Amino acid sequence: MLKGFCFAALALMLSVFSIQGFSESSKIYHVKIVTHEKSERASAASITHLLEIKKNYVTAYVNSFDLKELKRIFGSRVRVLKVYDWKRELARKRNKSKIEFPEGDEPYHTYQEVVDELNKLAKEYKTFAKVLSLGKTIEGHEQLGIKISGSGFANENKKPAMMLMGSHHSREHLSTEVPLMLAEYFLKKISTDSRFHSEMKNRIVYIFPVINIDGKIHDIQGQTYKYWRKNRKDNEGSSCKGVDLNRNYPVDFGGSGSSSSTCSDVYHGVAPFSEPETQNINEFVKKHDNIKTMISFHTYSELILYPWSYTYDPIGGLDEKVFAKMAKDMAEWNNYTPMQSSGLYTSSGDTCDWAYKEHEIFCFTFELNPSSAGEGGFYPGAEMIQKAFQLNQKPVEYLLEYTDDPYRVLNRRR
Repeated sequence: MLKGFCFAALALMLSVFSIQGFSESSKIYHVKIVTHEKSERASAASITHLLEIKKNYVTAYVNSFDLKELKRIFGSRVRVLKVYDWKRELARKRNKSKIEFPEGDEPYHTYQEVVDELNKLAKEYKTFAKVLSLGKTIEGHEQLGIKISGSGFANENKKPAMMLMGSHHSREHLSTEVPLMLAEYFLKKISTDSRFHSEMKNRIVYIFPVINIDGKIHDIQGQTYKYWRKNRKDNEGSSCKGVDLNRNYPVDFGGSGSSSSTCSDVYHGVAPFSEPETQNINEFVKKHDNIKTMISFHTYSELILYPWSYTYDPIGGLDEKVFAKMAKDMAEWNNYTPMQSSGLYTSSGDTCDWAYKEHEIFCFTFELNPSSAGEGGFYPGAEMIQKAFQLNQKPVEYLLEYTDDPYRVLNRRR
């Protein structure tokens, strides 16, 4: 009881601190935090998003607020490796309102280029594809996607479906590219491979390359990266913007690995599905009970994660065997590390925890390339696009194959 009271008091103190007017800084700090126990990783994860998880330390990119909180808890065990000031970088640009990727990263797709590509694919493969919308974001952008099938969309909800989503977090631009390339790949293969075409007559694939559109636009505005993670919600009473969309789902909402502070990069929002971006996903999934498998693409670390994220306890039973078998099989192709999500650290309000617990969807989080900040981190360069796609083409095809009945991976049916 006392522990719960102390946690609530700490949350209130952090909330008050942000309401009193913490002004977001343009400085981003790459930090290393010495940790020895799971509980210490969980404490750090309740302040900010952790990246590289090693035996005796973790790393993160943090803003000024998160850095102060980390130092308050971990003291000298927090070491700043590098400081980046995006406002200083932006000041060098001539056109500060230009929505384009920095020089050299032009092959990445802006939101408008994603829209154009989806429309182009739907027009070119009109027999097999159709553009659709989840709804609108905070700033009024359409969360557009594409649905693909080998025999049109009559009796759509009777066909088993796989759903792919990218860019819950705006700085993770590679997670837009992979599902977008998969859309083109599937459509070309339907048109040229009779066996795949036959399989896809009894399948639907829903692909939404960009969930966090507003944040993505902000992250590249002025051709300057800002390490922005959250959406662009104006938080009432705070100068700090944004909600972490992957902490905004209902399973254990507000628990470990999320923050009640509006200034934190893992701020969970005022309530589950408080954000239109996640509300739209919720409504879509509720209307499509044919969705049996799902992948939420993120970067980075080269991992295949499955529930639970909010607890160290395993799912148990037959479903755990299905998750573990699928993750291990898919990792054979991309050489990622397969594991239960909480094996890294616990986090609440997670997409896949919600998809599995509330809809019985076999949902995986793919943390794409690279493996570390030293290899490029969130911004690994244009050469990583093709590499990540090629590594994940076969794993996604594998999941699609078993979407009709995931229990078949164990040589049995449900």
